[in-house]
Amino acid sequence: MTATLSRGRQRTRAIYAVERLQDPQAIRLLLSPERAYAAYALAQLDPSLFRLSEWYAASGPDGAGLVLHSRGGLGRALFVLGHPAAVEAALSVHPGPRFSFGSLRPEHRRSIEKFFVCTRPQTMLRMSITDTSFKRVDGEAVRLTGRDIRAINRLYSTESGSSAYHARHIEEGVYYGVSVDNLLVAIAGTHVVSASEGVAVVGNVFTHPMYRGQGLATIATSAVTAELIRRCPLVVLTVESENHPAVAIYHRLGYETQCTLHETPIIRREPVGALSLYRRVAAGWRGRSEGKELVIR
Repeated sequence: MTATLSRGRQRTRAIYAVERLQDPQAIRLLLSPERAYAAYALAQLDPSLFRLSEWYAASGPDGAGLVLHSRGGLGRALFVLGHPAAVEAALSVHPGPRFSFGSLRPEHRRSIEKFFVCTRPQTMLRMSITDTSFKRVDGEAVRLTGRDIRAINRLYSTESGSSAYHARHIEEGVYYGVSVDNLLVAIAGTHVVSASEGVAVVGNVFTHPMYRGQGLATIATSAVTAELIRRCPLVVLTVESENHPAVAIYHRLGYETQCTLHETPIIRREPVGALSLYRRVAAGWRGRSEGKELVIR
């Protein structure tokens, strides 16, 4: 009886084929149905960033999934898309680095938490804007450059105690600041910008605690948005769903909610990576004739 049940379980186990993707156009097609959610991932297709990314696709009886591990900017990042079971299959053999920053839809969270500890549980809103919906806010904001890095780090560190920005982060992105009495007190910038992919992700919005409530960050965000819209058809940002004042400000600028997601620092549960290495070797052996990794779930 036990043997019969065991054979029954084996017959119902799903096999997923996992392969590394290296064709930007093929990846672009997979991302295109969810461009707002996938904005960061789309930007990684930029020639200057693509070499810093690893893409894995998984397909099986329940559907297909996509996993991106990227590095650059302020650190490493994980992005997932598609059916949770397929995402889980890909992560079981390619979980990525120990520490990263994850972007995932709510339906992926259970699968992600099998491999990572998610340190920030808040639900986020992904919002986008177009040139027709944009409503610019009046106010003086100045374009910042790498030469302003000391003032920028001083501002960002007023609450965290430290800031890890480098001049190249500012030069590679789009940053605007608002000053009071020659002191930088509000800033808005970008997480990533890709002119070739026509996509930008607004972020790093911050106001000095003593100057909040005056709309200064709104002025800076408006200036950043105005420049990005001229260069990129897709401009998005992410905000906590419960941060109602910020959501209202972005609505005022013309941003519209497209989806919910989680953006969270993540820590891989398996510190050394020996188990995932074993799975990867076994999956590669199973799929050696097809040039893929076959994962049994």
